[in-house]
Amino acid sequence: MTNLLHWLAHWPLWLLHRLGAVLGWLTYAGSASYRQRLVANAARAGLGVRARRASVAQAGRMVAELPWLWLAPAERPIGKWVQWTGAAVLDEAVNRGGGVILLTPHLGSFEVCAQAYAQRWGAKAPMTALYRPARKAWLREVEESSRQRPGLITAPANLTGVRQMIRALRRGQTVGLLPDQVPPDGMGVWAPFFGQPAYTMTLASRLQEQTGAPLLLMWAERQPGGRGWRVGVQHPQELLPGVSDYSPASINRLMEALILRAPEQYLWGYHRYKQPRSVPTHEETPGA
Repeated sequence: MTNLLHWLAHWPLWLLHRLGAVLGWLTYAGSASYRQRLVANAARAGLGVRARRASVAQAGRMVAELPWLWLAPAERPIGKWVQWTGAAVLDEAVNRGGGVILLTPHLGSFEVCAQAYAQRWGAKAPMTALYRPARKAWLREVEESSRQRPGLITAPANLTGVRQMIRALRRGQTVGLLPDQVPPDGMGVWAPFFGQPAYTMTLASRLQEQTGAPLLLMWAERQPGGRGWRVGVQHPQELLPGVSDYSPASINRLMEALILRAPEQYLWGYHRYKQPRSVPTHEETPGA
């Protein structure tokens, strides 16, 4: 399987995206649970049939482009395929030197965000990105080797990783989180997400409170025809002028607003409303 990924990594991006669209529809057709979850999650956000159908192909493209991103030869830096919007916002935050917290939802190609940041700012302020290792040993090995690159460090989604991120911020570095990822037991609270309670990480709020580092939004929107990605950075208050805190509920509101800018590129099939083990349901939570 690893040899196959290395072979695919040399395909042109436009061809991988075409293959990915087919794979997306095959997965949708072949898995009833995935199909039901995607339809239900998209309906909660008010998506129409056209946007929902587009998201099926986009999810496949996200998977198909991973070999290209993870196993790219050294002579193929990602910067050529990235168009920045709001880079000055991140320039200012990095140059200030007090650390930066970047929040990226499962929107477009979130793998691109980390790589694009590492190439542009990693030498000055490396990024520590939180991740959950894959269950399959061969895939975990590929992930770990590909994500450890100049200017980019990974941290496991546990207490050790949290401490690693706090240290990085206090050194004036950057951390990257997917705040719409279901956190491990004991590391989240129930908060509304598109109108339904979802177990939501408290880590972003805790990191901001403990270090005072500014919190910014970052996303990578896939461009048609294999032309790469448009990577954006924005202050939360520019997206939602009324937001006044970084509680899990507020962060979910920010993620909703960001997702609805390009809803066809969100992973609606992600198990966002999963019930973690040993965590009381929303109805069982005191004060819920």
